[in-house]
Amino acid sequence: MKTRPSLSLSADNRDQPRHLRDLMARAALHHQAEQHILKAMPERLASNVRFVNYHDGELVLQCDNATQASQLRYQQREIMAKLREEEAFEFVWKLKVKVQPRRYSLKKPPEPMTLSKENARLLEEEAGHTKDKALREVLEKLASHASDQSD
Repeated sequence: MKTRPSLSLSADNRDQPRHLRDLMARAALHHQAEQHILKAMPERLASNVRFVNYHDGELVLQCDNATQASQLRYQQREIMAKLREEEAFEFVWKLKVKVQPRRYSLKKPPEPMTLSKENARLLEEEAGHTKDKALREVLEKLASHASDQSD
């Protein structure tokens, strides 16, 4: 009987190829750096900011929209001052902010609006008083979409 191979994605696993171990170690380092950066952020911005890169004192962050990017740029001096307290970021001198909207929506789709029977009755009544034939047909069609619920 064949046994299923186990896949352990950690930087300490010596059974993996060297390049995969290096990649996992870099990902862990990136995650650790991102945690330090998020601690330096104001709470209202931290949930929408992602760490992109840090090279030669230049820190690159990414956020969801231009409003958040402006707020980050406005508070960059305070953020960089907090980051300089960490040994890894003591030489940060520039903060670049890039805007990258999320690819997925966190909001659930809106529920379709329903028309109550009372409103349908009012639309039919109004259609009866309307002389314009096209408008009357539109009002009657709209009234036909009434829901079974009463408001």
